[in-house]
Amino acid sequence: MTSGERRRSLVGLAFVSPWLLGFLVFTAYPVCASLYYSFCDYDVLSRPVWVGLLNYQDMVSDSVFWLSVRNTLLFNLIALPLGLASALTLALLLNQPVKMRGTFRAIYYLPSLVPAVAGAMVWLWILNARLGLLNQVLVGIGFSNPPQWLVDPAWTKPSLALVSLWGCGNTVVIYLAALQGVPQSLIEASMIDGASPFRRLVHVTLPAISPVIYFNLLIGIIGGLQVFTSAFIMMGGAGPERSVLFYAIYIYQNAFEYRHMGYASAMAWVLCMLILVLTLLASQISKRFVHYQGE
Repeated sequence: MTSGERRRSLVGLAFVSPWLLGFLVFTAYPVCASLYYSFCDYDVLSRPVWVGLLNYQDMVSDSVFWLSVRNTLLFNLIALPLGLASALTLALLLNQPVKMRGTFRAIYYLPSLVPAVAGAMVWLWILNARLGLLNQVLVGIGFSNPPQWLVDPAWTKPSLALVSLWGCGNTVVIYLAALQGVPQSLIEASMIDGASPFRRLVHVTLPAISPVIYFNLLIGIIGGLQVFTSAFIMMGGAGPERSVLFYAIYIYQNAFEYRHMGYASAMAWVLCMLILVLTLLASQISKRFVHYQGE
């Protein structure tokens, strides 16, 4: 390596060094430390004590751990299909050649720019059982006994699933970008063959955007398993009868309320492995349903 090449390499390293330093300090070190702490009895205030697989063994007999797993999976069974279907429906509607289309797109995207905490506070008022806007509207149209959204354990998860739709603007934008890439020649050919709009949607549009649907599914799975903010702000982290004690909230409680940092680290790595397994499973299944153009 010549002196000029060495100098250019040093200049390049100097430019990327802030990012490298931030990555090592704020990402690489915490990840490695959490892996070590997952095998330790660690309360943050004293030195960690190595206990091997004890933290992982404790999860098997921890009923609250399994409750958090159940709550998280049930929430995702409601929120994930609802979010994907709603975002796709909105994208299809916003892709139509109508007047003020850009304005409508901006309106549906704006809520995703609202900070999660601020949005949760707004929904805390909207879903209030006695004075909330939503129940006032339901009473006004004839519902004498509207749902107790944040009070009844049977309605807490659907309530948070409804709140999750508030920020679906990002997913809508991704779908809209995919819809712009649907080959117009395929659509015109299907129209010539007499295909109805529904058949064009099922046999042309959806296969063409299937990679994007798959991408949004993966992002939804990863995000859904880490649901935290809305439940923590609106219901204090557990809700009535611990109905919204989600996995990420239980990790937070163990780490910062009970000071069981070792157990929380072990839970975090179990979540990491679960996300990895679900991602690999979705990748295998996608080979049958995802169509990539050019293949």
